[in-house]
Amino acid sequence: MKDNPSEFKNPENPVEKISWKDCQTFIEKLKQLPGAKYINLPTEAQWEYACRAGTTEPLNFGSEISLDLVNYSGKWKGFGGFSEGAQKATVAAKSYKPNAWGLYQMHGNVWEWCSDWFAAMPSQDAINPTGPDKNKLTENDMFQNEPCRVLRGGS
Repeated sequence: MKDNPSEFKNPENPVEKISWKDCQTFIEKLKQLPGAKYINLPTEAQWEYACRAGTTEPLNFGSEISLDLVNYSGKWKGFGGFSEGAQKATVAAKSYKPNAWGLYQMHGNVWEWCSDWFAAMPSQDAINPTGPDKNKLTENDMFQNEPCRVLRGGS
């Protein structure tokens, strides 16, 4: 692509601050490579499955988060509030141990786009749900009166 929009431009770090549109443009270019015709972003359910790597815990390494296991800013309530020693920057892609399936930093470091539209979780269990149709989103599913895509991981 043209310019790297990242705030932290170390070549080993993930690219951040990319829009949904830029992400889709990149994927369309990837699909032109031999054998890449079916590349796409995962659904939120697929992302969760890959992240958990066969575990049933809230995190792929258990139920407690720490700066030894994840690069996170510490600002989010779900992570226990602001943490002393949080990096406040992205880190190189393999800075932390991978999950059981060899995927690195599924928790923390950068937010990752999913293909689904954001909506409240269904009350019943579903196998590989794909999220709602954009035309069926409710007011509760909107961010600033606009539909938005799901982001996972994050810091």
